[in-house]
Amino acid sequence: MKVSIVIPCYNVGKSINTLIKDIYATKIKFHKIYIIDDFCPMHTGRLVKQKSDIINIIYHKKNQGVGGAVITGYQEALKDGSDIVIKIDGDGQMRPKLIPLIIEPLLNKQADYTKGNRFYNIDHALSMPVIRIIGNATLSFITKFSSGYWKIFDPTNGYTAIHKEALSRLTFDKINKRFFFESDMLFRLNIINAVVEDIPMEACYKGERSNLKIQKIIIPFLCNNFKNFLKRIFYSYFLRDFTAASVELILGLILLVNGIFFGAYSYLSFSSINKITPPGTVMISAIQIILGVQFLLAFLSYDISSSPKKTLQR
Repeated sequence: MKVSIVIPCYNVGKSINTLIKDIYATKIKFHKIYIIDDFCPMHTGRLVKQKSDIINIIYHKKNQGVGGAVITGYQEALKDGSDIVIKIDGDGQMRPKLIPLIIEPLLNKQADYTKGNRFYNIDHALSMPVIRIIGNATLSFITKFSSGYWKIFDPTNGYTAIHKEALSRLTFDKINKRFFFESDMLFRLNIINAVVEDIPMEACYKGERSNLKIQKIIIPFLCNNFKNFLKRIFYSYFLRDFTAASVELILGLILLVNGIFFGAYSYLSFSSINKITPPGTVMISAIQIILGVQFLLAFLSYDISSSPKKTLQR
């Protein structure tokens, strides 16, 4: 197995050489290490002291975001014949000593894509800033809906590894290249039926300043996740296949919406003439709402149980 590493770099000139040193300390024989200087103001690529045949420094003439930098590394890794590609940020928050754990499920053909999970161990999770805990918990819940991977957590975790079988099936032009990259990757992986597995890891913060501005990205995150959710449901339950779950979703939505509007209309109509809404009318609305919710819960149960389980590797 040819294992390569992609390191997207933006303002990480102070930590890049320490990271490379720690990577070599793992004693793993890597195929290539791609350092992607994403038009970095610090010129991180030029600050790399370690030079060897496996280190490949690539410079972007224009900043493309973390996703754009990683995709550049992915494309180069495929060209160079890599079997497994690991992605590590250059800021020193991801410890290279965890690489054997990250790639083990790929080597054993148990998964096509692995990612870190900083919430698996409660002691490690509590070491994170409170705002990150709340933000990641919220995003994790939303991403479960949009990606279809109900058993994964910490979707914005960038410590990942992917097998070439999954990587070669992705359409790179369609993947979001900014801060929605990790969440969008999960959606794209579900579309190709790749198996994703979480790897417990410790949160490591050393006072680094994040480039992520919550107030600027929260609305785009919500909108992009909602769009991915709609696309996933359409692809999985109407375009590629039509099952009992598809019928449950349709009936559930029709009954729920109709029950709510019928109940509201009836209430307003009788209120306008100063009369109490008849019990029978109330029951008609209530029964539709109850049945609609039950159908939607049945659909949700099916969706949770249908996460990809068979790896793309053969």
